[in-house]
Amino acid sequence: MRILSLIFAAGFATPALAASGPFFSLGNTDFVVLLAFLVFVGILVYFKVPSLIASKLDERSATIRSELDEARALREEAQSLLASYERKHKEVQGQADRIVDTARKEAVAAAEQAKKDLEVSIQRRLAAADDQIASAEAAAVKSVRDRAVAIAVAAAGDAIGTGMSKTDANALIDDSIQKIGEKLH
Repeated sequence: MRILSLIFAAGFATPALAASGPFFSLGNTDFVVLLAFLVFVGILVYFKVPSLIASKLDERSATIRSELDEARALREEAQSLLASYERKHKEVQGQADRIVDTARKEAVAAAEQAKKDLEVSIQRRLAAADDQIASAEAAAVKSVRDRAVAIAVAAAGDAIGTGMSKTDANALIDDSIQKIGEKLH
């Protein structure tokens, strides 16, 4: 039922039917609405609402401007901090590269020094081994000579003891003493 009344009211309540009669009469709704609007605007002007709205808009504009200035200042500060951090990052990266290069050079130098030290150590050990070999050779030669001398003395003693007379033995001893004396002087 309500729907029917709404359709019926919508069909008959048109602006053309509402504004009937002369324009400057209180029966004309357009005139009444115009008067109400002008009174409303007059009240707004009387209570200085447009200037209040303008002042509020100016305050809001000033607030927005200060916030924009603050945001601009913060942005500039952030950019300067970013630039500072980028400079520091480049400096630290440069220092790290220099440290790595220095470490590489020191490692290469240490490896070369270790190689030289190893060669020197090997040469010393070879020299010590050569000395030990020479000493062993000398000891072996001395041992062989001592053994040969002992065998020769024993053989000579046997030969002298069996087939030599006392005069020949004394002559041989004198001859040996003389040869030893010549070799010692």
